[in-house]
Amino acid sequence: MAKILIIEDDPKIATLLQSHLQKYGYDAVIAEQFDAITEEFQQIQPDLLLLDINLPSFDGFYWCRQIRQISTCPIIFISARSGEMDQVMALENGGDDYITKPFAYEVVVAKIKSNLRRAYGEYAPKVEERTIELEGLTLYVERLELVKSGEVITLTKKEAVLLEVLMSRSPRVVSRDLLLEKLWDDQAFVDENTLNVNVTRVRKRLQELGIQGAIETIRGAGYRLIVNWERGS
Repeated sequence: MAKILIIEDDPKIATLLQSHLQKYGYDAVIAEQFDAITEEFQQIQPDLLLLDINLPSFDGFYWCRQIRQISTCPIIFISARSGEMDQVMALENGGDDYITKPFAYEVVVAKIKSNLRRAYGEYAPKVEERTIELEGLTLYVERLELVKSGEVITLTKKEAVLLEVLMSRSPRVVSRDLLLEKLWDDQAFVDENTLNVNVTRVRKRLQELGIQGAIETIRGAGYRLIVNWERGS
């Protein structure tokens, strides 16, 4: 059963959409935290998004860009704004399709089926999920998840990038310059302490899995990840 996240601030429209999609067998969830859409997205892990443009706090274009940093799931804009430029902006900001209000529910369902088919079904490109495994510790890069002995920790994008570099090069030392390059497009405007903060966060994530002291600081060189835990323990 595909999970659809509905991001629509008109409760009547959102409820009608949810009810109609449930009749077609979809698990439809209505977003509630309009100031924390990315966090709610990561918590729900939907297969497809229905996204309005006019939202409280930030518009749909903004949230589409944020979600595209962590996911490639299909995003269909639904909006009363029918101008050509709005549709162009929706696609340029990472959207996959566009539906104007008022809409026919049959059109919404047809577009959902089409986008799900392209993303996951018979028309989807056969691309294997990217994972990194190191002595029982598995990083699911696209999912932003770290797993050990069945326990799952959800990561931020930067935490996942840091771990990907450290795990793939373990036990070699990874220079600070390389980590900065992987984490930020323009290193010139990044405070040196920002990297330290992100490494500290990754250490805390590992601690949640019972892994202590695996990331070593090598003075004047960078960091390295050493295997100091037992597989399956």
